Amino acid sequence: MQTATVVKHTGSHYLLSRLPEWELFPAVLRGRIRLGGSSATNPVAVGDHVTFDSGPGVPTLESPALITSVLPRKNYVIRKSANLSRQSHIIAANIDKAFIVVTLDFPEVKLPFLDRILVTCEVYDVHPVIVLNKIDLFREAYREQLDAFHAIYGSAGYHILEVSALTGEGIDVLRSECNASVCLFSGVSGVGKSSLIKALDPALDLRIGQISEAHLQGRHTTTFYEMYALASGGFIIDTPGIRGFGLVDIRPEEIALYFPEMLKASEDCRFTPCTHTHEPGCAVKAAVEAGTISAERYSSYLGMLEEGEKYR
Repeated sequence: MQTATVVKHTGSHYLLSRLPEWELFPAVLRGRIRLGGSSATNPVAVGDHVTFDSGPGVPTLESPALITSVLPRKNYVIRKSANLSRQSHIIAANIDKAFIVVTLDFPEVKLPFLDRILVTCEVYDVHPVIVLNKIDLFREAYREQLDAFHAIYGSAGYHILEVSALTGEGIDVLRSECNASVCLFSGVSGVGKSSLIKALDPALDLRIGQISEAHLQGRHTTTFYEMYALASGGFIIDTPGIRGFGLVDIRPEEIALYFPEMLKASEDCRFTPCTHTHEPGCAVKAAVEAGTISAERYSSYLGMLEEGEKYR
């Protein structure tokens, strides 16, 4: 049995490599691979460890390797393919860290969107890091918003890196975080994911997008999910800009378990289980009123709870 890691997929065609070696070769699926119990539209994702068959010699475009199975995943990041759709899409698998790239403005960070990604990382055991890009633009002009952002997510226990792809601030720290790891870079269009990856390794050939001033959002530049090898060590997975992020396979009564600050506070709730919506003696609601849990995060929770109830 030969094994390799999926480093790129474009429809039904794939590139594989035997990590940590970086020697790419083409592959296709043998028949239709489906994962038991999965509703995902893509049975094979970037980062998957797969078994394959190949003839003598190195696989070529004319004679690609044949992917025969997907090995068990240690984790993955998944989202609904469309808003409130029942179909889902696996963004990447077997990830050491997920760098969620955001900006305070242009495009403005949407906290409910960010919170959905963070909850998904908690559910599927992926370590998230919030990367606040374009900090050179925001440190002074957006000081109040910057402090508020740190208060919301720092108090919730999340690690926040302030970086600038333009000036290079924080890039060395980000590069060291990627060393010896498989790291996912994700976020909405226009936040500068490709620019950050280019700053991490200038030798990489990634297309850089422009912001659409008419809609204050980015144009998609990354078309396919793809892994790259960094010259400094480690591997990064670049993704197309994401416009919507729906939760998958999480029951409404479980959602609060994946808000770290709410999980801690819920230990003092009068009732167990507690939905943290109407019960008397709810420690989570008391913490929101006291300001120790942010109202923004609680509002995101209520939105996810309402969305989850629609599918019960």
